[in-house]
Amino acid sequence: MTKPHQLRWAIVAPNAEVEKWRENFALENPLVLIEEGDQVKDPENIDILLLWKHPKGTLKRFKNVKLYYSLGAGVDHLMDDSSRFASVPICRIVDPMLSFSMSNYLIFATLHHQRKWKKFLHDRKEKIWDHDGLAERHISIGIMGLGTLGQDAAIKLASLGFEVSGYSPSKKEIPTIKTFYGEELSAFLKQCNVLICTVPYTQKTHQLLSKKLFDMMQHPTYLINVSRGAVQVEKDILAAIEKGQLSGAFLDVFEEEPLPKNSPLWTHEKVEMTPHNASITNPKAGVKQMLKNAEALINKKTLTHQVDPHKGY
Repeated sequence: MTKPHQLRWAIVAPNAEVEKWRENFALENPLVLIEEGDQVKDPENIDILLLWKHPKGTLKRFKNVKLYYSLGAGVDHLMDDSSRFASVPICRIVDPMLSFSMSNYLIFATLHHQRKWKKFLHDRKEKIWDHDGLAERHISIGIMGLGTLGQDAAIKLASLGFEVSGYSPSKKEIPTIKTFYGEELSAFLKQCNVLICTVPYTQKTHQLLSKKLFDMMQHPTYLINVSRGAVQVEKDILAAIEKGQLSGAFLDVFEEEPLPKNSPLWTHEKVEMTPHNASITNPKAGVKQMLKNAEALINKKTLTHQVDPHKGY
């Protein structure tokens, strides 16, 4: 019987990712050889292709690949590549630690705003003792995108006592969370003043966080985006802040990454930012999932965490 190490594996990703995944495969199953994509001499014989930020057009070399594997939770880098063979299944990594890290980040970003932390940092610098001022903002949290990460954050924020609602394209039922779906986007936006965006990147979410959506919201609303940079329009975010539609923004993703040195987001007093590290894939957990799916592929069993290409996630 064929074993996972008897399949041919290749990876196309930045150098740091290649080394990281090779090291973790060596620890979990040292018999699995991970070939580097641009060095494969006979790519038509590769069975499983591991991908992250690969150059578009790369996939056409691997004519007989049996499985594409995203080295993260997102798959937009695959959906956008016209050289992808539509008949080849795509799997992504779903790691409990991704949810743990993401929810911690979103709780931190929410509390940073709700507890007026920037104000108190300023007060300390200026030696201002504002004991009698309001120390907390009243907030109503809306989470746009109720996938694995969005649901985990919604449940944890609600457990802290916050009023939390969620929106997704299809109906979701989550205990303690008021949910909206489909054509109810406007109603959802009007009842929250902290908007957390955890949507996957698809053609439908391209530039979703833009003037059209900001005009629909309760004003002002605080924006937290941890989805993808292509989901937001940064000039519209800045304009909405200037107009008072947004009270500020906490951003982990950007239209161009790394963020250009001349971007006004670096120094804007109402913008907090991190370098797309809200939640990082745990390679150890990812390798276990890949090996399990390799066995499923060999035995013609159902793949775990397979992507629906029509939905894009």
